[in-house]
Amino acid sequence: MKKIANIFRQIWTAKDLRKKVLFTAGMLFLYRFLGHIPAAGVDRNALKMLFNSSQLLGLLDVFSGGTLANFSLVALGLGPYINASIIMQLLTVIFPKLEELQKEGEYGREIVNQYTRLLTVPIAILQAFGMYFLLKSQGVIGLLSPLQLIALLATMTAGTIITVWLGELVTEYGVGNGISLLIFAGIVGRLPVTFGQTAATIETIDPMNILVFTVIGLLVVAGVVFMNEASRNIVVQYAKRLRAGRIYGGESTHLPLRVNQAGVIPIIFAVSLVLLPSMVGKFVEQIPNKALADAATAVVSFMTPGGWPYNLIYFVLVVGFTYFYTAIVFNPEKIADDLKKYGGFIPGVRPGEATANYLSGVLNRITLAGALFLGAIAILPAIGQSVFKIPSLSIGGTGLLIVVSVVLETTKSLQSQLLVRNYEGFLKI
Repeated sequence: MKKIANIFRQIWTAKDLRKKVLFTAGMLFLYRFLGHIPAAGVDRNALKMLFNSSQLLGLLDVFSGGTLANFSLVALGLGPYINASIIMQLLTVIFPKLEELQKEGEYGREIVNQYTRLLTVPIAILQAFGMYFLLKSQGVIGLLSPLQLIALLATMTAGTIITVWLGELVTEYGVGNGISLLIFAGIVGRLPVTFGQTAATIETIDPMNILVFTVIGLLVVAGVVFMNEASRNIVVQYAKRLRAGRIYGGESTHLPLRVNQAGVIPIIFAVSLVLLPSMVGKFVEQIPNKALADAATAVVSFMTPGGWPYNLIYFVLVVGFTYFYTAIVFNPEKIADDLKKYGGFIPGVRPGEATANYLSGVLNRITLAGALFLGAIAILPAIGQSVFKIPSLSIGGTGLLIVVSVVLETTKSLQSQLLVRNYEGFLKI
């Protein structure tokens, strides 16, 4: 307790850091406040019943932090922005000019981010349009006039843009990654509802299953922490150089390659794509054409969250996105060139192309472990539902991974800023 109190004292006494923490808290509070302002024209009781009866909508609601079930001003949350980010990442691989922009440093990344923001607008409009038709088909919202529909679409789109803006403000002026923190705030804000749903089913659950489930939950948390911190250290030796009569270099250091280079991004990307067929299917089901409606019903049934096709595709997408995103954030060729430029080399490996190939091989092997772990975490709710008979585990493993990862990243951000101010190590054991 004394260490924790000392940590908070250090944060509070550092004026600029205190401002960042308070600014972050204020933005999160504003986001949660907007999430409780409902949009007009929706039957709240019918909306609540719909979300309680649909596992797909319940999963989307958990990611939005309850804003979707409330049909609030920020009901769409960060979903359109995440989808736009996926599309831009794919376009970066297809179009060399976008790839060159990303390699131009901060200026190039800012241009790509601007393209992502612009792409978010039409995606948000489409998602708001689809959500309106889904709610209309279920009797949650009545038939709107063209002007009312335009107002609703504008409100939903503006809510998404405001959410993205709040996230970027937190990233620039606050502590940690703003987008991740908003997702974290949404999941944590949904926890009381999730715990309430679980408590309602306690009487039908074997007490031994509850104990085993609790132990497994703690082991999963420990596993998430371990995989986030795990890394493979590559020994790097620097050659001795004579400059101005003095000898430089000759020291040995290491290059850490994280097992989970991609963090929680593959989970977020994968869940956005794996839910897309069901969402489109729900919309197409309302089309008068019987053949299309029957095909959409088959797709919705096939891709129902919790079913084995859904979980298999989800697992494969998570593994694939892990490798894809790792290839984007870590460039072996650039690392090899930098080592060669500054006189560094890996013992037993020739500088240049051989070093890049060696780093690629090591990264591919350790990424496999990280990808399989992320995939297992993604389908953990389905395993928990079938083994422990707890129906409210709609996002247990994924939510846990995001929450723990964001806490660790934010803690590291605070630690680095405290260390810059010559404070004692943050959370040192």
